[in-house]
Amino acid sequence: MLNRSHLLLAICALASLAGIPASVYAQASDLRLPISLDADSTDYDGKNSMLMFRGLRLTQGSIGVEADTGRASKLDFEDSVWQFSGNVRIDTGNGQIRCDDANLHFAGHQLRLASISGSPATFELRRADSDQVTYAEAGQLEYNFSDGVIEFSDKAIITEGGNQISSNFLVYNIRERRINADSSGNGGEKVKITYTPDSRNSAQPQQEPVPEAEAPDGNGDGVQ
Repeated sequence: MLNRSHLLLAICALASLAGIPASVYAQASDLRLPISLDADSTDYDGKNSMLMFRGLRLTQGSIGVEADTGRASKLDFEDSVWQFSGNVRIDTGNGQIRCDDANLHFAGHQLRLASISGSPATFELRRADSDQVTYAEAGQLEYNFSDGVIEFSDKAIITEGGNQISSNFLVYNIRERRINADSSGNGGEKVKITYTPDSRNSAQPQQEPVPEAEAPDGNGDGVQ
């Protein structure tokens, strides 16, 4: 069982993973850059008025998307939804998402929202000031790029540096460096936190001083 102080330490340790303000600002500036798209092949379904791509790669600054297939109702990023499926990978500059399917919502030629699903979908986050990698997984993700908020639902688990939090619903507010967790209620699974103390902060046992050896006399018998 965790006492109250350990619980607060665990939440603070896990909440710190969202603290990447410099990367967030860089990503925000990326959203104003031109969008590049290339694919192995392109088809047009006139019946459903749908563009279809295979081996699709889409980039905007440090943000990149790759997938086996992609679909869109129009080749326009002013106001459109793009559907990606099959080995989807989304690079966000400071992190990476891997999933089965993703719907990307564009408005004003900017990526605004990503609706993601997987079995599970995974998310890795690297901080510029640390070698640690934060790992998260969930059945559903909603990434609001404009607000810098990620919602994880359906068996969400987040792990960093030996600390772990799991819940049916987790929210990261990256800009405010805050994490919220909520259970499903009505007898559902509770929020679970595993906190591992940092061994570097543990008290080290003191060693007894080693006595100095007496210098031998000139005869080599050690007698003064």
